[in-house]
Amino acid sequence: MVCSILPAHLLIELAEAGNVDLRDAIPTLIASAALRTQRETLTEAVQFLDLNAAQLRGPGGEFKAVHDVQGGDERTLPGVLRRKEGDGAAADPAVNDAFANADRTYDFYRDVLGRHSVDNNGLRLVSSVHFGRGFGNAFWDGTQMVYGDGSGKVFQPGALCRDITVVGHEITHGVIQYTAGLRYRTQPGALNESMADVFGSLVKQHTAGQSADQADWLIGAGILGTQLHGMALRSMKDPGRAHQLDRQPAHMRSYVDLPDDGNPRNDNGGIPNKAFHLAATRLGGNAWDRAGKVWYDALTTKLRVNSNFADAAAATTASAQALFGSEVAGVVRGPTSE
Repeated sequence: MVCSILPAHLLIELAEAGNVDLRDAIPTLIASAALRTQRETLTEAVQFLDLNAAQLRGPGGEFKAVHDVQGGDERTLPGVLRRKEGDGAAADPAVNDAFANADRTYDFYRDVLGRHSVDNNGLRLVSSVHFGRGFGNAFWDGTQMVYGDGSGKVFQPGALCRDITVVGHEITHGVIQYTAGLRYRTQPGALNESMADVFGSLVKQHTAGQSADQADWLIGAGILGTQLHGMALRSMKDPGRAHQLDRQPAHMRSYVDLPDDGNPRNDNGGIPNKAFHLAATRLGGNAWDRAGKVWYDALTTKLRVNSNFADAAAATTASAQALFGSEVAGVVRGPTSE
């Protein structure tokens, strides 16, 4: 199961179709694998060895900073500091985009969910831009956010740190690391990615003041490059219809239980995203007011490292009952059991 905004199977399929040069794709695949391994190791340490945020990156207190990797790799992270909390805008648009979207995500978690940074104790939010050469991906690596510039073929140049759903998605991976710690295997891995999509979308909706009915429910709308044709990277409303290689199932009847063999082609998602969209739109109003709080409560108090789709359905229903009563629980139970 992938842990970045771009699933590895998409890059492989684009290379096989001749849409991108395999020689250009290999560095992104290798760097993505290295960052994934680091994040999995740190998540295990947080979950099972009681490693806390202060041991990973300094004391708490709201603080955001953006660094420039200057085309370097994981060995040069975080890079040269370009902007920190209290500074004015930098000369580099990528630095300002990463800072502003991290700020909006922090505000969403604090103001809507009462959470202070990813660890709920003010962990410093550090971002690094200009990672690699034409690196077409974005990551939470276990301690910070990492954004490549993109080559223009899969993603538009500079789009990854500019898009608020991408930034919200990656920061939410940090929240998951310090809460349920969902493992990147089969259904727990799909739930991990779905939770990141859910809150990435909610950050966008909250920032724009959009109700559930007004939202586009797209992850990475309008950021695709010349070789990935479509409206976005993923659609929570219509999984499988975001671009020409989108094969996310929208219903369990289309779900394929792929082998848990480490093959990057074996990536499945979509179903939990659709369930959240249905619950939020059926409840109406602002999705973060009820559906978002239900999913957050389930993530932070009920789900565990190996939770599957059935566990998530039971957890969200229980959270809805506890937070809002039987009427909302009934609405949530509908799409999560379909």
